[in-house]
Amino acid sequence: MSENNLIHIIGAGLAGSEAAWQAAEAGARVILHEMRPLERTQAHQTDGFAELVCSNSFRSDDAQTNAVGLLHEEMRQAGSLIMREADANKVPAGGALAVDREAFSAGVTTAIEAHPNIEIRRELVDGLPPNDWTNVIVATGPLTAAPLAQAIRSQTGEDSLAFFDAIAPIVYRDTINFDIAWMQSRYDKKGPHAQETGGDGADYINCPLDEDQYAAFLNALIAGEKTEFKEWEKSTPYFEGCLPIEVMAERGPDTLRFGPMKPVGLTDPRTGKRPYAVVQLRQDNALGTLYNMVGFQTKLKYGAQKEILRMIPGLENAEFARLGGIHRNTFLNSPRLLDSHLRLKARPALRFAGQITGVEGYLESAAIGLLAGRFAAADAMGAQVPPPPQTTALGALIGHITGGHISDGAAKNFQPMNVNFGLFPEIEIPRTDSQGRRIKGKEKGFARKRALSARDLADIRPWLDAQSLAAK
Repeated sequence: MSENNLIHIIGAGLAGSEAAWQAAEAGARVILHEMRPLERTQAHQTDGFAELVCSNSFRSDDAQTNAVGLLHEEMRQAGSLIMREADANKVPAGGALAVDREAFSAGVTTAIEAHPNIEIRRELVDGLPPNDWTNVIVATGPLTAAPLAQAIRSQTGEDSLAFFDAIAPIVYRDTINFDIAWMQSRYDKKGPHAQETGGDGADYINCPLDEDQYAAFLNALIAGEKTEFKEWEKSTPYFEGCLPIEVMAERGPDTLRFGPMKPVGLTDPRTGKRPYAVVQLRQDNALGTLYNMVGFQTKLKYGAQKEILRMIPGLENAEFARLGGIHRNTFLNSPRLLDSHLRLKARPALRFAGQITGVEGYLESAAIGLLAGRFAAADAMGAQVPPPPQTTALGALIGHITGGHISDGAAKNFQPMNVNFGLFPEIEIPRTDSQGRRIKGKEKGFARKRALSARDLADIRPWLDAQSLAAK
């Protein structure tokens, strides 16, 4: 192969790994640069590719009424490595797709190392790539090394934005008190992979709180000793979809009860009633020995975490495999800086992928990596790949971050975004069902989501097929 189809990818996280796989599968040669283990980050603990540093959940796997599940299905159809390994390493999680994080990362790493079109270089790229790198994907994630981040700012003339992302604690299952806690999924919902994973509709550990226990827990959260921010960090906003529990507690007494501690769809078998509030824990590894505290990201200091979290009934003797943490995430003002193919307008040889582009979530990051890999491979192979239709989850995501859903006047307030049906173009739905009855209320919402999903899956296939035909 000639040097003309060589692609350099910086960063082997979810986005970089997916980009490398997609480009290599298309026939391009890839050099994947990863700074670990030579350099560490504030959040990573291993040297493996696609390490999951926060939750082990890829969220809902429902492709009919959930935009995240729809993105899962699109990526599966696109030959995603991330989805292949997620499916291969599932653990029970109700309607969600959760994975054994170590086995998942190992699977991605092994696949990348074995691909004949990928060369791995364990080295730090501490500035903008040299000019003779003519096809580059920067997938350094939200923890981009400071020298490279500064070089990007110098190149673009724009300050990157930042927010804090907090990590939830992980508990050893055998230290949970099951005289109090019980196993149940919300509304007893069985996940789509129940037969494969062993999930039975009772995939979550639930720890109940009565009103007095909840009030005491809330007061302790607010009063607990927290990580002190450096001066330059104090004005950095949180991402609203991943607020620390103590920040939610400060927003009002019911914020947590309507958020990660909501008790709906759950019944305490000891009382036969719905608790006042509930803490849920989700399986974190295939052995079922570790459980992640769902939605319990925190910036409390370690000592305070242990003391306060053990106030939760059922966790009074809990031991933690990992306590919560916090790190600063950096992302580009992508609507101003990137074009529709994720290229930096100021230097089109550079593409960006993953969370640094302003998407939020594991799958969203990998999805942008998938697109960047395909775009870069097309350039390397002398082909053309248009962005996916806006009616698809992939198209809706890239449309959001490159300005399709943001006016120029609001671009200065660009914030990270999970995939959601609000990013999709509207669709008309029938006013009546097959029986002639008027569709209204919740059913109207479900009908809209099902219609959006059906349109999506009809539109993504021709886009993928067109690339297959071009490759032939």
